[in-house]
Amino acid sequence: MRRGLLGAALAVLGVLALSHFVRVRYQDRIVPLSSAPEAPVVLVFGAGLAPGGVPSAVLAQRLDTAIALWKAGKAKAVLVSGDNSDRFHDETRAMRRYMLDRGLPEQAVLGDDSGLSTYDSCVRAFTVFQVRKALLVTQGFHLPRALYIANSVGMDAWGVAADEGRPSTRRYAVREMFSRVLALAMVTLERKPTYPAERTAATGR
Repeated sequence: MRRGLLGAALAVLGVLALSHFVRVRYQDRIVPLSSAPEAPVVLVFGAGLAPGGVPSAVLAQRLDTAIALWKAGKAKAVLVSGDNSDRFHDETRAMRRYMLDRGLPEQAVLGDDSGLSTYDSCVRAFTVFQVRKALLVTQGFHLPRALYIANSVGMDAWGVAADEGRPSTRRYAVREMFSRVLALAMVTLERKPTYPAERTAATGR
């Protein structure tokens, strides 16, 4: 029993250590919107849809931040990456519509409907869309993992928190801890995206 408890304790410590490594690895690349470096592209990760097929509150927050970056001249284009695996759940289309309705020109909004995960979104941005430098936009709890993946696969990525200036939440703390470890494993193993890079990417739909 003691050996079992010791093994469990070591496993927990290992998870905590690996999660911490991913969390702090690119922490210095999380910057305020006002001081974000210029980049060719803003990469926005999907975060679900609300009833009616519109972006959820969390996703709208990300999109609003991306719009602010574009309007501030920080980037020339926005790449929205979401899940289109269900014909009744088209994140990419909803994200593009949201941005176009708020004044962004169609040619400035690109879409990848095969961004089924943070890992897939980053790898496909690099391999399919040839993104070499980008500003990543998501909530603060998610940014460390996104930055770790993007920079590890070869991108020069910086992060802007969509919830900048708002109180942090512990709601996703446990899930994110394990997700960081999983991200490290996928990067180390160089896992391929769910859909191959050759799959047609969504454009001006």
